[in-house]
Amino acid sequence: MTAPPEARRTRENVENDVNSLFLVLGLVSLVVGAIGIANVTLVTVLERVGEIGLRRALGARTHHIATQFLVESTTTGVIGGIVGASAGTIIVVAVAVARDWTPVMDMWTALVSPVAGGVIGLLAGVYPAMRAASMEPVEALRTGT
Repeated sequence: MTAPPEARRTRENVENDVNSLFLVLGLVSLVVGAIGIANVTLVTVLERVGEIGLRRALGARTHHIATQFLVESTTTGVIGGIVGASAGTIIVVAVAVARDWTPVMDMWTALVSPVAGGVIGLLAGVYPAMRAASMEPVEALRTGT
């Protein structure tokens, strides 16, 4: 016969498992968000071929075009981080109030979320930005009108 495990030890194991699950869910959310930002930015590049061609024909260099789309994708990521952190904070507080709990949150998570969103947006926008920057002005003007 074995003795039942200590309640404290069992609680710590369950807490570690739940924290690991939330970490994995958060990482999956970041990957899905990155794919979404990359997709939206790529569609934006494809819809603005004429604009890109015109800017290149008027003297914009490849790094100007790339920077434009990187700033747009980074901004999308920062806004997503702000909205996500705000929604998460509201949900935690709402659940805590509904259950008469004391909400416990690490404020660094809410403060770092916009930065993490910006980094994800920046990384997700690299391929679309490079694709936009590599367009030849004549070809972009020909196909973009």
